[in-house]
Amino acid sequence: MTGAGAFWCDTVVTGGADAATHRSVRIEHDAGGTITAFVPGAVAEASDVVLGTVLPGFGDAHSHAFHRALRGRTHDEGGDFWRWRERMYRVAAALDPALYHRLARGVFVEMLAAGYTAVGEFHYVHHRPDGRGYDEPHAMELALVRAARETGIRLTLLDTCYLEGGIGRALEPGQQRFSDGSAAAWLERWHSLRDALAADVAGPHGSGGPGTGETTAPGATTGTTAPATVALGAAIHSVRAVSPGAIREIVAGLLRDVPLHIHLSEQRQENDDCLAAYGVTPTALLAEAGALSARTSLVHATHLTEADRALIAASGATVVMCPTTEADLGDGIGPARSLAAAGTPIALGSDQNAVIDPFLELRALESGERLASQRRGRFSPAALLAAGTSAGYASLGLGGASLRVGDPCDLVEVATDSARTVGCDPAQLVLAATASDVRRVIVGGHVAVADGRLASGVHPSSLLHGALAELDARLHLADRPHPDARPHPDASPHLDARPHPGDRPRPNDHLHPDDRLHPDDRLHPDDRPHPDDHPRPADATPTRRAPTA
Repeated sequence: MTGAGAFWCDTVVTGGADAATHRSVRIEHDAGGTITAFVPGAVAEASDVVLGTVLPGFGDAHSHAFHRALRGRTHDEGGDFWRWRERMYRVAAALDPALYHRLARGVFVEMLAAGYTAVGEFHYVHHRPDGRGYDEPHAMELALVRAARETGIRLTLLDTCYLEGGIGRALEPGQQRFSDGSAAAWLERWHSLRDALAADVAGPHGSGGPGTGETTAPGATTGTTAPATVALGAAIHSVRAVSPGAIREIVAGLLRDVPLHIHLSEQRQENDDCLAAYGVTPTALLAEAGALSARTSLVHATHLTEADRALIAASGATVVMCPTTEADLGDGIGPARSLAAAGTPIALGSDQNAVIDPFLELRALESGERLASQRRGRFSPAALLAAGTSAGYASLGLGGASLRVGDPCDLVEVATDSARTVGCDPAQLVLAATASDVRRVIVGGHVAVADGRLASGVHPSSLLHGALAELDARLHLADRPHPDARPHPDASPHLDARPHPGDRPRPNDHLHPDDRLHPDDRLHPDDRPHPDDHPRPADATPTRRAPTA
């Protein structure tokens, strides 16, 4: 656990109802990483960590970490969401706990480096590809938990119920590993997972309440212990994958304060199928099943009727929009402005992780509204900042992220002298900066990332390179013909059978021994860094000094 400490910030920007730009701010935190004082107009003390312009930590309220493996690999096929989903199922089929752990570490470090200090992982890859459980209980879930603890990001694990292949349809082969067979079996496993996390937290990793804990983050520390909180939430995949009766059973079987997330109306086909089967929209079905409440987060909500929007507003539920994913998959532009006008909180998620950049996510939300309405300024910069920070944290059950006393000391330092941000009003940084402008990221009072790297000097690309190379090898192996499928003797090799240039070994596949990670990083032997990722010398980034008393 880190000790109590303080940060002196040249400028602090907060959003939401308390939107303001503060100067010369001293933020104090206790040993648990909670803010105990926020003092504008202060003078730095000698022991303070000095920061420049600071925003609250961003909360990624909807992520599928393994979808990151599809980035830059599906744009040549055209099609729609359903065609993309076929590729996604192939990636899911290749995962096991060890590979999922390695891939998630890379994704979580990329998130941290971009300014996300918390993530909600909407997780449904529970079992072996044929649906049988792993020998280690909760192996896939614990792979994600360990990845979060080793990197230092806050994680709300949204364990997901997935029972059907579509309304009234049996599971497809690629969906078998997602399912527990029934709502009762899923609830039993969920409560078992909750107990396992509680026991794990009470053990050598740290102490705390059920589903949370303060743990060592080996790759993110600077000689201290970082508070990396893991919480357990729940998710219903969608009305396509869970029947109304099962939804009611799940709602009744969960603790009342557990965050509950649900995919909603991302595709028009979901609405059409729901109306045909049940005579109501997906939103109305959730309302009838008792699934709409203030603890509920509805992901996407792209295709809603006016009555749907009224039901959501009356329930107090949050809507989590994922604009870069919705654009990438051609889902459509959701009614964010009308939802917000009715009082519905809007949060943001990276979803398929084709883009991991909270600034671009927020800009995509505003840009979609401008394109749809042909007007500017649909959301104020302060409202966008609140959507990316405090609304995301609330959706994940993590409390506030407005830098008030009692909030987590989760901060993002943003460069104001880059080509993108120089001359920018600090209050409008969310519409000018990108993840490339993030300098330091603080989680629970601990510097987790500096200049895009863990404190050890490891860059996310090093972690992702090894995990993606192993995944590619598995996918290529799966594509090989069966030994019995021998070619006909008269068949001659086709020109296209020659190795593609992209399949040749890359220079990075053979790394110099000196590029191995420090032993304290506790990384898999295959996670050797990229040659460009040499750790920075300790004095490469001098600490800026502020006036002292």
